[in-house]
Amino acid sequence: MLIKEFRIVLPISVEEYQVGQLYAVAEASKNETGGGEGVEVIENRPYEEDGEKGQYTHKIYHLKSKVPSILSKVAPEGSLRVHEKAWNAYPYCRTILTNEYMKENFEIKIETWHKPDMGDTENVHGLDKGTWDQVKVEVIDIADRSAVNPKDYKEDQDPAIFKSVKTGRGPLGPNWKQEIANSPSCPHMCAYKLVTVKFKMVMLGSTIESMIQKTEKRLFTNFHRQLFCWIDRWIELSMDDIRRMEEETKRELDEMREKGEVRGMSGEEK
Repeated sequence: MLIKEFRIVLPISVEEYQVGQLYAVAEASKNETGGGEGVEVIENRPYEEDGEKGQYTHKIYHLKSKVPSILSKVAPEGSLRVHEKAWNAYPYCRTILTNEYMKENFEIKIETWHKPDMGDTENVHGLDKGTWDQVKVEVIDIADRSAVNPKDYKEDQDPAIFKSVKTGRGPLGPNWKQEIANSPSCPHMCAYKLVTVKFKMVMLGSTIESMIQKTEKRLFTNFHRQLFCWIDRWIELSMDDIRRMEEETKRELDEMREKGEVRGMSGEEK
């Protein structure tokens, strides 16, 4: 098992992020569906359990067309389907990904606290000392282009270039974090993402766990760069607007999967 905490500071308020995140997730889902595969939304409903209230979603990621054809032909039944179950009790969210084939030998758990600070809160998830001592903390700077894979770079999704018309925020320069921390006119927040990866396989477990953590960091980086640069699209939306958008997105995904429209693969947690 490998545990990391990723901290992502944003020039956005905690309240604004709730809408922006859901908007960006819905948009990313459309880009993952095609060829009769992609993202299948099974459930999206309110929930209340043990005093926790929020929105529950269950999605299945069909990956057969996303891997080399030779692998898709020999892969065991269920090995190319990933289930994602998420409990969004904002500002706390929990997402668990599992695989039908590997069952209890594979799990990715992402727990996120969204706090109105600059990423300087230690052990925000309240882990016991023994567990916290094992956690490696990594800070993601959304304006740092060097942290982005050249294949992922998109100029229109670069916070170091983008300036919001509706909010006036951006572009984010080299000292942007210090600037927003000292600016009463610009909100800020941090997403603390605790990622626990379990992959039990003889000889390969720790290697695969490290690879998955690197992939999660890449997804978090790209997703939050995109989210900020899309701020003018979602900043004026309400939660009612978002729920309507989610329903429309589910219908579109179902239609795309039925028609077999081909699209590329991208996306994030949530």
